[in-house]
Amino acid sequence: MQIDKLEQSLRPAEREKPPYPAKYITMANGQKLVVHQAVREDVPVLLEAVRPLIGVAKDFYDIVAARLYAELLGWYRFRVKDEYCLVGTIDGEIVGIVNGREVNADVGMSYHTMAIRQGLRIGAQLFAAKMEYHLDFLGEQEVWIVAESPNGFKRWMIEYELEARPQTWHELGGVPTYVLTQALWQKHKGAKCGGRRPVSDELLQTARQMILPQTYAQLPGWRR
Repeated sequence: MQIDKLEQSLRPAEREKPPYPAKYITMANGQKLVVHQAVREDVPVLLEAVRPLIGVAKDFYDIVAARLYAELLGWYRFRVKDEYCLVGTIDGEIVGIVNGREVNADVGMSYHTMAIRQGLRIGAQLFAAKMEYHLDFLGEQEVWIVAESPNGFKRWMIEYELEARPQTWHELGGVPTYVLTQALWQKHKGAKCGGRRPVSDELLQTARQMILPQTYAQLPGWRR
């Protein structure tokens, strides 16, 4: 597709980043959660997965879904610099999404963590995978994090013992910024970050089917 000069001027320069190597986690029910990196061409189906949750007020799904939708669309339309997205699938079905971006070589910006299927700690596994990408694979020294729900605050700020840094303002606003440093990551990742590599070709091929979620009805406050 040819891009005219005006459109090109609107697009931020992107730094080439190392990919996130896919992994799988065997869940408590025996199913395998595959965590893999989405590409820009995956965004339309991810938007379809997120859209129904914009109307779910319980547990702040509405604001998380609305913001995640906008962030993914911004990435798709080349309006966000150095964004990435990781997807969790079980038997090819999308069960969770996380995203963020690289600020510079030393700092990562965590955006959102959304678990679509509950009861298996999928959100916790995906958040840990996101931190793994920032701190182990991108080699950053810290990740800036905010929470938009009490559950998020307990899961991230308290469980990871994040460093409060109120003088630093996160792009999402809201609660003052908390930071996961390399030292804190090394302390907690053994207990928080699971998974095995490599993922077999068959399992990865299934994961990349990106089937729309079938389990919205089990979310609190869901209304068709």
